[in-house]
Amino acid sequence: QVHLVESGGGSVQAGGSLRLSCVASGRAFGTMGWFRQAPGKEREFVAGIGWLTDATFLQSIVRDRFTVSKNSAENTGYRQMNGLKPEDTAKYYCATSLSRHGTTRDQYDSWGQGTQITVSS
Repeated sequence: QVHLVESGGGSVQAGGSLRLSCVASGRAFGTMGWFRQAPGKEREFVAGIGWLTDATFLQSIVRDRFTVSKNSAENTGYRQMNGLKPEDTAKYYCATSLSRHGTTRDQYDSWGQGTQITVSS
């Protein structure tokens, strides 16, 4: 199991920016991913980074606004979100997968506590 601690959520106006951090501890993993879940909706994959490959992959709806990065020495992943929109409002979760390119929820077996992001218009 991987223990994940997230930080960096909050409220912002449309067009604003936020940076989320996710610190991992425990066993090794292949991918750190971020998901989000809006009220009444399914949890959906947003972005991920291969922990050994440094490859990043993002959903098309956020690709031009979000970036992901990591600091391996601190076992921390980051997601920078720019140009936030009201439809980005959701609870965001970081998670880890043994897969090197995890993009679906069933590939992830460790989850952070989630952090709320609210974007007002």
